[in-house]
Amino acid sequence: MSSLPQSPSANTATHKPVQRFSLVLVKPSHYDDDGYVIQWLRSAIPSNTLAVLNGLALDCRERRVLGDDVEIEISAFDETNTRVRPHRIARRLRDRPALVALVGVQSNQYPRAMDIARPLRAAGIQVCIGGFHVSGCLAMLPGLQPELQEALDLGISLFAGEAEGRFEEVLRDAWNGALKPLYNYMPDLPSLNGVPIPILPPTRVKRTAGKLTSFDAGRGCPFLCSFCTIINVQGRKSRRRPVDDIEQIIRRNLAHGINRFFITDDNFARNRDWDAIFDRLIEMREKEKLNIKFIIQVDTMCHRLPNFISKAGRAGVARVFIGLESINPDSLLGARKKQNKVTEYRKMLLEWKHAGATVFAGYIVGFPADTPQSVRRDIKTIQRELPIDLLEPHCLTPLPGSEDHQRLYNSGAYLDPDLNKYDLEHVTTTHQAMSTADWEQLYKDAWKDYYSLAHMETVMRRATATGSNPANMLLLLLWFYTCIRLENIDPLQGGYLRRKYRKDRRPAMPIESPFVFYPRYLANLISKHVKLGALILRYGWLRMRLKRDSNARYYMDEALTPVAEEVLEPPELVASAPSAPKRELVKLSGTRV
Repeated sequence: MSSLPQSPSANTATHKPVQRFSLVLVKPSHYDDDGYVIQWLRSAIPSNTLAVLNGLALDCRERRVLGDDVEIEISAFDETNTRVRPHRIARRLRDRPALVALVGVQSNQYPRAMDIARPLRAAGIQVCIGGFHVSGCLAMLPGLQPELQEALDLGISLFAGEAEGRFEEVLRDAWNGALKPLYNYMPDLPSLNGVPIPILPPTRVKRTAGKLTSFDAGRGCPFLCSFCTIINVQGRKSRRRPVDDIEQIIRRNLAHGINRFFITDDNFARNRDWDAIFDRLIEMREKEKLNIKFIIQVDTMCHRLPNFISKAGRAGVARVFIGLESINPDSLLGARKKQNKVTEYRKMLLEWKHAGATVFAGYIVGFPADTPQSVRRDIKTIQRELPIDLLEPHCLTPLPGSEDHQRLYNSGAYLDPDLNKYDLEHVTTTHQAMSTADWEQLYKDAWKDYYSLAHMETVMRRATATGSNPANMLLLLLWFYTCIRLENIDPLQGGYLRRKYRKDRRPAMPIESPFVFYPRYLANLISKHVKLGALILRYGWLRMRLKRDSNARYYMDEALTPVAEEVLEPPELVASAPSAPKRELVKLSGTRV
């Protein structure tokens, strides 16, 4: 792992620092089913938490919070694209004041975080772990969970809550060799007004596909979804960064050639400053002609906000993730996701398509009312009736920090003890109508059914008809298809060129012989690229055919049919919602054009 720290600020002529403190920020990955760290040459999604902590650390260094004669050396690593070797870090940091902070640790990343921390603690290095798992457990469960107590027993400090206004306390304690066992700021969520901006070194950003970076414009969500951890960790109150700070984030990245941004707000439509933010971005794009584009996450009712979608398109929103979750109102009601109105889905989705955005949608497999038959029927209905580009099926997972997890924990229900599985891809509890094996197979079938070769062709035809870039759509479809079908990994954890290291295996699993590991790894790489090449040839040919077809832009199917609100909902959606209230049965389909 490269260990070059970021360049310290220039020393003044009158005072030269003589002491150094090393801060190493690490965003851990997690293990695949074979026990190897999930890592890529180029990963897909940058870590906002890593950017936030790096920004706070830079501010602490600039303000010399450890004293005028102390220089803070900062290194920031994302394990999804950088190999992290704890023993090497320990050798480098031995006999010097230092802190290794494992940041943004989700439940599925906690086992890997502990495996990184153990050899560091054995070498006497100070370690702190923070993130959604620590915060969620302390927010929703009584006492300390065993895995958190294990960390404390090893001398690892835990941080719960958000670090703005608090990080310098941790640094001072680490400088003095007196880290507290627990920093719990969950009851006191900070304002984001005037805090240091999230920023990553350009060398880190360039390890993600497309030179994409991330930032949060705000935190908190007003809704009550029972499977969500956001509302219990970041709260339900909207806390926002000032618009000027958001502009500063963009301009600082543009100076390094980075012009693609993932705004990580769980629900940007509920950021109270969305209108002012979009206006500023529109001004930057239309008056200054800046080439900036964004990915955002919203709820299914965002189109009810006047001008939200039209402004999003002008502001450069190129991709939007929507928490569709289900088309069955019974499932949505049971999950306390009352804001989702099935009957308005197509209207909302068509507005996004007309704004030029690629639509990603989440779909949850495993609601209490779900059966293999109902889920397969829903997938077919979605394919036929809704203009979604990329669907992301996930298992209904009781994540620590969610109401679902709290309820199951308190009732003594089964919860898989292996936190590595809490990644939305594995079944971690029981279902009233399906066996674990049936549920696991249904999750795989949902991906397989949606990303059938025939439907991928349909998505490309719709992209051409709605003015989207079919080449970009092809790239996204292949990314999703290959991650699931060839890598058996969710695309959000995906990337380009899977990297595996023989000795970077989960400790409970044996280290394989080099005569077994390397030939298999090489054979898998070749096989995957051959299959990927065949797909590129097939769909590249379709793309060229669509490009030459003057009638391709007139393609029309059920999903692209404009909404006529005065008529009743399609029978397919009615069938998928047997107990939907009559007032919701508003027609989605209408007259073809």
